[in-house]
Amino acid sequence: MTHTQTVRIENRLGLHARAAVKLVELAQAYSATITIRNPEGKEAIADSVMGLLMLESAQGQDVTIMAEGEQSEEALNAICNLIQHKFDEED
Repeated sequence: MTHTQTVRIENRLGLHARAAVKLVELAQAYSATITIRNPEGKEAIADSVMGLLMLESAQGQDVTIMAEGEQSEEALNAICNLIQHKFDEED
């Protein structure tokens, strides 16, 4: 089963390198395949820092998170929570 949710990137620097590393580490903790899509339709698997950086996701941009697999619901909730909490960075 696939779970999907759209969230807005709120942190000032967007999905930059440090945020991408946090997202990759979190995604790898779950038995699920996480895909992130930007508004232009570009997609990246959430276990690739380089792939996530290629999305060029900036502050204020909505991204769609898709999770598939055994722990897809838990993974989706965790990833969305990380993004909504600005990757736990101070702004």
